[in-house]
Amino acid sequence: MNYYPFHIGDFRSGTVNMSRQARWIYRDMMDVYYDVEAQLPLDIDLLCDALGVETADERAIVERLLRFKFIKTDDGYRHEVCEQVIADYRIKAETAKANGKLGGRPRKQAATNQEPSGFPSGSDSDATGNPAETGSKTNQEPITNNHKPVNLKPSSASPPEPYPEEFEAAWQAYPPRPGASKKDSYKGWTARRKEGVPAEALLAGVQRYANYVLLSRTEPQFTKQPATFFGPGEHYKADWAVGATQTQKGVTHGNFGKQDYHKGVGADGTF
Repeated sequence: MNYYPFHIGDFRSGTVNMSRQARWIYRDMMDVYYDVEAQLPLDIDLLCDALGVETADERAIVERLLRFKFIKTDDGYRHEVCEQVIADYRIKAETAKANGKLGGRPRKQAATNQEPSGFPSGSDSDATGNPAETGSKTNQEPITNNHKPVNLKPSSASPPEPYPEEFEAAWQAYPPRPGASKKDSYKGWTARRKEGVPAEALLAGVQRYANYVLLSRTEPQFTKQPATFFGPGEHYKADWAVGATQTQKGVTHGNFGKQDYHKGVGADGTF
């Protein structure tokens, strides 16, 4: 989700006994919840990293908020208000898709060629109210290009086919990537589906990757192109857990910070 309603009165009444710092952290926790549209992770270290929490005092606030404002489940920390808002958002999105398949709003009909105002069709009077000459028209001015009726022929091009709902759900869940092509991404999706890959597996891979991008703070320009993600490289199969061995630009790599470079270079060229 890139938008959610924020009810000021409800938030103030629900946080009246909190410190200013606790209210700030609580709001950030809700932002993360809405951003990934999923329960907060059980791993407190991952959650604190996503929130930018570093000090022991801030971590204690996170743990206290999880205990009193969230419900711990097997899948993570659940927030009832967030779950309801996300459910309402998905219903509206599905309704909009359904309306789109029906063609949306009806188009306005083209204006018809009408007689000049004030004169009935087939009138024998001219603009002055006097009888017109035999065979003359109501409008005595010569017809110009601007007066010629427009030939409104229906377009022969058929409207584009809507994308399947499964792909639309995956496209909406995919993390932002500048220059991403929905058309090319759908080609990769279609190729994997023809290979027998279930749509649920592709969508689950997108959700894991979106969570990875969020928690690892990968910048949008370093996020994989969705067309590549759905490509033959089978990136959707990866675990995409923070700290795994996937190589990703914009994220700290390897163990370079742990090397002791004071020992120098060995005979084999290694440190």
